[in-house]
Amino acid sequence: MDPNIAHTDATALPPPIVIDCQAAELDELLGKEWLITNRIGAYASGTVVACNTRRYHGLLAAATSPPVGRVMALANVMERLTFGGRSYELGMNEFADTFSPYGLTHLASFANGVIPSFNYRCGQGTLTKELLLAESANALAIRYTYNGPAAMLHLRPLVALRDFHHTRSAARRNRMTFHNAAGSIVVHDRASVECDLHLASLEATFLPDGQWWYGFRYRADADRGYDDTEDLYTPGEFLWQLEDGDMCQFVAGLNEPGLIFFDSVLARRHERQVRLAESVGADADLSTRRLAVATDAFVVQREYAGRPPMTTILAGYHWFADWGRDAFIALPGLLLETGRFDQARQVFQTFCDWVADGLIPNRFDDRTAAAHYNSIDAPLWMCLAAERYVTATGDEATFTDLLLPVMHNILTAMHDGTRFDIRADSDCLLTGGDENTQLTWMDAKSGNIPVTPRHGKAVEINALWYCAHCVMADRCQRAGDERAELYVHRASLIAPAFVRTFWNNDRQCLFDCVNAGGTCTSIRPNQIFAVSLPYSPLSQPQQAAVVQTVRQHLLTPLGLRTLSPEDPAYRGRYEGNIASRDEAYHQGTVWPWLMGPFVEAYLKVNQYRHDACLQTRKWLGDFDAHLLEAGLGYISEVLDGDTPQRPGGCIAQAWSVAEILRAKRLAQSCG
Repeated sequence: MDPNIAHTDATALPPPIVIDCQAAELDELLGKEWLITNRIGAYASGTVVACNTRRYHGLLAAATSPPVGRVMALANVMERLTFGGRSYELGMNEFADTFSPYGLTHLASFANGVIPSFNYRCGQGTLTKELLLAESANALAIRYTYNGPAAMLHLRPLVALRDFHHTRSAARRNRMTFHNAAGSIVVHDRASVECDLHLASLEATFLPDGQWWYGFRYRADADRGYDDTEDLYTPGEFLWQLEDGDMCQFVAGLNEPGLIFFDSVLARRHERQVRLAESVGADADLSTRRLAVATDAFVVQREYAGRPPMTTILAGYHWFADWGRDAFIALPGLLLETGRFDQARQVFQTFCDWVADGLIPNRFDDRTAAAHYNSIDAPLWMCLAAERYVTATGDEATFTDLLLPVMHNILTAMHDGTRFDIRADSDCLLTGGDENTQLTWMDAKSGNIPVTPRHGKAVEINALWYCAHCVMADRCQRAGDERAELYVHRASLIAPAFVRTFWNNDRQCLFDCVNAGGTCTSIRPNQIFAVSLPYSPLSQPQQAAVVQTVRQHLLTPLGLRTLSPEDPAYRGRYEGNIASRDEAYHQGTVWPWLMGPFVEAYLKVNQYRHDACLQTRKWLGDFDAHLLEAGLGYISEVLDGDTPQRPGGCIAQAWSVAEILRAKRLAQSCG
């Protein structure tokens, strides 16, 4: 189904996630975060009580070089409603030893639907605040709807205008100021001429009152070992006179006025989300439909000079850009399961254009758009995604004309030798890197020292290597391409070498990595790919044994641990400063995306029997509660290995959402 032309049924759209803000503890509410994104990589995000808890929270994080170059332009707004001789403070900030103001007193509920909305009760009056981003511009609109006696609404914008990775301090060099221009209040830092922020409302009166507000505390940054304080600038207040039933709108735009026709943009966003919810079928459960809608956040445009923008995939919010490995692990779930085949083709084109020496970019730089190629598996994941694309679409033309030549380039360069000493060894297995490099997805370092050294021959790399050769052999045979013989021959060499090198007969599972320093016997989830991929070098009994080992040692309700708890190096908590977190990142921390290949492998070795399908549906059902826990409607990057599994890392991770969606669809379609 092509959701761009399909008839839509609004009943398919999941209902909003509604939080009763008067029925929960403050700490719980501060841990629930909302996110809204647009087509170019800009976003708005915060907590359900409108109190920012991290530097990445803000109402307009603009993408100056879409989808990167992100600037935290508007950090927050402070609202105050006055009528009947009373004043109601609706904003909320945390400082070193207090919250001020404490808007939670008046916040009745928060709703995370097509757009986020805050619902306030103030005596005899009610005020609803809705947030919306422009579809393809760095602009935000806030719409207020008031019911009650005649009142005055005061809004004070808090401006950051800084790189979204950093914080602003009034003590550091700046010349924050503002001026009037064409109906907007333009805020800028004369010490940095990179960008300015336009603030406006046609219905409001503006009262100039430039101030610095000092010492905002970001508790999530404190927990992560980062600087947790910031100073923000405000140019003054916007004032609206409101009568019962009135609406008013405030807009913010980076470098130009924010022109947003609220209802029109909202209607387009609503329609797109309905189509995504419909794309997973009428029998899809609520969580599957929520995940289908969540995929929209990660699918954005990468702009190029002199040619049209192309679709790419952001790895996660708040801080990741488009990473090659993440993009192609996520593509089947994000785009194929939701029927967005044209956008999938564009993602392939985006990365095919950047192939160099048989490698695709591991990531693009946040600022310069330069490509970094330090990944041994990203090109292999692209080969697998290409196979899944043609299987889903039957689009042999795109495969033959675009993908097959690039895949041949990749496999030839990697076989013959390319950057980072990536090459086929004498046994035809793929090896690469050294003791100072981290080329696989387990890429954390402590200082410059890899936490999980995996240079040499890694198990999932060679499972992917074998699978890619089988894919090419099959596709070349179908196309009558004489290179089929080459790939059949290589695959016939790789399979027995894989078993000889990685099969751990004592523990009936696979070694994780083999290099000159020895063989890594740690039980890790990477071995599951030797079963889950479309082609496996293992016998059926070996595949079943691997699945059983992974289930016994690594399976949790929300994904697979990265190391068995029986291992002395196991770390059950992902917490503390960056060094502490990096040391735990792949040493026991749970990754939800790994549930996708585990479910696929489990179903495979159990011949997709009815009881196996029911079991996988039960496992995946544990994600229902998680969608309401941290990033509302999304799945986190990681969770603790130990119970309780506290979420960590990004609040919305592309491959987490994609693989759980793909797994749920797979489990639902069988048995």
